[in-house]
Amino acid sequence: MREKTLAWGAVVVFLLTLLSPLPVVAGELTTEERLAEQGLTVLALRNDTIDTDQDGDIDAVRVVVVLNSTAAQNDLIVKLRGLHKEREVLEVAEISFSGQTNISLVYDAWSKGEHRLRLDFFDEDGEFIASNPLPTFVLAPALQVPMVQLNLEAGASIQTGEACQIQRVFLDETGPRYGETGVRTFSGAPFSVLDAHGTLDCSSWPAGMYALRETYRNGLGQTAEANLNFTITNRPAPQFTLTLLGHENTTNLPCKVTMVAEEASASTTWTKNWRIKGKLVEGANTSTLDCSQLPAGAYLISLEVMNEKMISSTTGVNLIRLPNPNAGEDEMATAPSASLGEDTPTESVGWLSIGLLALVVTIVVFLAFTGKRRVEPLDLPPLGPAPQVLADGRPDPMGLPVITDDQGVMWRQHPDGKLDWWDADWQVWHGWEQ
Repeated sequence: MREKTLAWGAVVVFLLTLLSPLPVVAGELTTEERLAEQGLTVLALRNDTIDTDQDGDIDAVRVVVVLNSTAAQNDLIVKLRGLHKEREVLEVAEISFSGQTNISLVYDAWSKGEHRLRLDFFDEDGEFIASNPLPTFVLAPALQVPMVQLNLEAGASIQTGEACQIQRVFLDETGPRYGETGVRTFSGAPFSVLDAHGTLDCSSWPAGMYALRETYRNGLGQTAEANLNFTITNRPAPQFTLTLLGHENTTNLPCKVTMVAEEASASTTWTKNWRIKGKLVEGANTSTLDCSQLPAGAYLISLEVMNEKMISSTTGVNLIRLPNPNAGEDEMATAPSASLGEDTPTESVGWLSIGLLALVVTIVVFLAFTGKRRVEPLDLPPLGPAPQVLADGRPDPMGLPVITDDQGVMWRQHPDGKLDWWDADWQVWHGWEQ
């Protein structure tokens, strides 16, 4: 009976324990309570949406906070956080005030979509005080996303040395806005290209096929890319001809050799080297050579022309200067004689002389072909053993019996039983050694 009473008592105690009120647990402090611990009170909090570019889409949010403080001096750090695509950007304001102050922070959208905003408060040492959640906004950015362009300014076909420029256009308003400026990468040029080089002068680039590429990526993961393909061909050698004034005229008349270039505009920048009979004319870097001072005679006039890329071509002409008929005796003495054509006097050697010469030549040729030369025998060393053959060319068995086996080899036998085999190549007998 006593045991039953104790059992019922235990059950009653258990039930009373279950029915007794639970102890009250203190909950998390609210934003207002946390700020109140620092002597701060939020008097007003306003979120204003902004359409910066007036395109009808909200692209920014201005958050305005009015704080009141009971402390004599307050130093705060206020951060406006925006979370979008798992990336967080910050707008930070550091303030120092007493009494009441207004804090205004603007969040610009960097990508289209939902942006979750939050306002955090920190003390001057960076210790967290409180956090105040803000609404989620659907924003479309007004900031310019990264853009890279490569614009070629040149003719339809480009030759070495021709005008050629590449304009590099780059813009990124988003990355620098949040301190997330990225890196530009340029490839394909024959020389190093820095970010500061907004214009590239490709007129000095060597001939070749170029595939330029520029890429950019900022800290927010936004990318831009531009490609440019073009070809620079080698400028051909200068094309020109030479015209003569005074060719086959007498020395008392004017004489000039003039270069006529196919590219008149480019000829002024070419280097010209005139030569007379291969000798360079010093200081004659002009399009016209004055040949009036040349005495009578025949001359080879050549001109080597070189363009800006050190590509050259050479053309030459023959020039004939005739003596001046009114020249003095000294000049005529040094001048070459002119041909009189059919009237040129000649000396005759006579038919008799020609006949005698022909007879001499005939006798010499006859003796050369009919003469006999005595051939001396050559003293050569023996090339092998003397052949052992009969007069008719058959092997000489020297009285010994011979036999031919199934392989066609001839054998002879000595009285003592030794055998010799016939070597048809050398035509001699070789002893057989068993």
